[in-house]
Amino acid sequence: MAPWDQKFFRSTRGRIVTLLRRSGRTVEELARELGLTDNGVRAHLATLERDGVVRQRGSVRRGSGAGKPAYVYELTPEAEAMFPKAYEPVLRQLLDVLSERLGLEESEAVLRMVGRRLAEEQGVSVDGARPRLEAAVGVLNELGGLAELEERDGDFVIRGYSCPLTSVVPDHPEVCRMAEALLTELTGLPIHEYCDRSESPRCCFEVAHPHNTEQK
Repeated sequence: MAPWDQKFFRSTRGRIVTLLRRSGRTVEELARELGLTDNGVRAHLATLERDGVVRQRGSVRRGSGAGKPAYVYELTPEAEAMFPKAYEPVLRQLLDVLSERLGLEESEAVLRMVGRRLAEEQGVSVDGARPRLEAAVGVLNELGGLAELEERDGDFVIRGYSCPLTSVVPDHPEVCRMAEALLTELTGLPIHEYCDRSESPRCCFEVAHPHNTEQK
């Protein structure tokens, strides 16, 4: 799912998502707040369920004399990730402060440490250079990138087509060394970054002759 924009939140489905972010609601409660019929709300909920945005969370019984219990709808954990976050501007300011207070060399050392800690959290428990590299590429993609492993004449390159840190890379190339440290720790192989830090950054990490370390 792609992140939602303001246009989505002005739509009926967007308003349903906003209401459910506050708390779980039944069809009747949503219909009352939105000024829609129950069937109208159900049609929107069906689409949101299909897209993995909404799910049913058990049921609650209506008032005395009521019939069947009413299902409560809530957002899925995946849906929460689609809301706008402050990570990008916060990260940019944090990197600015690190550079100003510590200098480029020290701030880069801090980011390399972050990369190593990320690797410790992820872990890659496979043997052989290529399986370790493939697993590391998977970790990079889980963090928001789009990378692939390429092999040419026994040499490997991790080539990215979408950088997860696009907005900060042009002003803070040191974040590429964080990714370099992450991949090095995950694979146990000597990896060096040669990223494109132009207007549309793309990751590129070369592996120094992993076929010579296949038995490690």
